[in-house]
Amino acid sequence: MLKTVRIIFWVVVVATALMQVWDEYQALQWRKPLHVALYPVNVDDSAEVEAYMATLHEDDFKVIAQYFAREARRYQLPLSQPVVFHLGPVIKQIPPAPPAVNAPLLDIILWSLKFRWFAWQHQPPVGLPVDIKLYLLYHDAHTHSRLLHSTALQKGRIGRVNLFAVAAQHEQNTVVIAHELLHTLSASDKYDLNTNAPLRPQGYAEPYMQPLYPQKKAEIMAGKIPLSASRARMAINLDETIIGRTTSREIGWAQ
Repeated sequence: MLKTVRIIFWVVVVATALMQVWDEYQALQWRKPLHVALYPVNVDDSAEVEAYMATLHEDDFKVIAQYFAREARRYQLPLSQPVVFHLGPVIKQIPPAPPAVNAPLLDIILWSLKFRWFAWQHQPPVGLPVDIKLYLLYHDAHTHSRLLHSTALQKGRIGRVNLFAVAAQHEQNTVVIAHELLHTLSASDKYDLNTNAPLRPQGYAEPYMQPLYPQKKAEIMAGKIPLSASRARMAINLDETIIGRTTSREIGWAQ
């Protein structure tokens, strides 16, 4: 009897894993729009952050959907609206924080499992089934001058996005949201993890432009506009970014 239970358990585990792989493959075929749930979180338990989140509306995130539609047209994707956003209710709990960059592999695996378990427990409905869940971790701009890197997982298609809770930062927040969303779709970072400088050529919007500097836009997975060989600035909004060729291949938009 115990042997039968073990066999059934492993059959369920393997079947679940295969279904997840199939779902991930299907998503990158881009036969239908991907639906993204956005769940605000008041990280600081701050009255200012709470007041800011109360002003958020689903229309505030349409600019990201329009950005993906615009970039999809550049790659002739046969889908006019590849990504649709839905603003969900506020989540009171904070998703588990990722381990340090140089943490042991086991710690990273455990965090990934904890985050996926958290997402399974905290996914209030937004009106229809969703493909991706992003937890928008809003911080008080008065007490934070800088934020830690955001993180997202392809497995489970979930993201933990650190943002400033102030209207003046909304446009730059949308850049961070789009960047993390692309991580859930298999896109990799296009910047040096030690210096944060865009990598050439994959981290440049126009890697073969002459003269090379200053670049006019940022590759979304690099996040910065190279101004010279040693200097770059953050993109302030999505209009200052593009989805580059390497990223387009990673997410299934190009060969």
